[in-house]
Amino acid sequence: MTIKENTLDPELTVGEIVDRLSALDRDAVLRFAINPLFPLEHTVGVIVATVNPQGRPVVYLAERGEQLGPLPKQVAVDLGWQEPVDAPLRRRQPAAGDQ
Repeated sequence: MTIKENTLDPELTVGEIVDRLSALDRDAVLRFAINPLFPLEHTVGVIVATVNPQGRPVVYLAERGEQLGPLPKQVAVDLGWQEPVDAPLRRRQPAAGDQ
């Protein structure tokens, strides 16, 4: 199941994330998709709650330091980071002497 929500608001609240995640399988593994130009998959680590200098509560989700490798192509496409491009069709080469 692919759930894709574009938001123009650059800041999401914890409540908005909880609402979006509540529609998904609770046993699914959570990963970070990092770097649109070279998409990679990372593990999620520590969660820290604090207050910013303006007095607003802020929650940080930290990357655990484990890069798992390239992001699956379809995920990069779903995120809008890559175009859905298929490899070009290969033409059969004539056998030697069959010209």
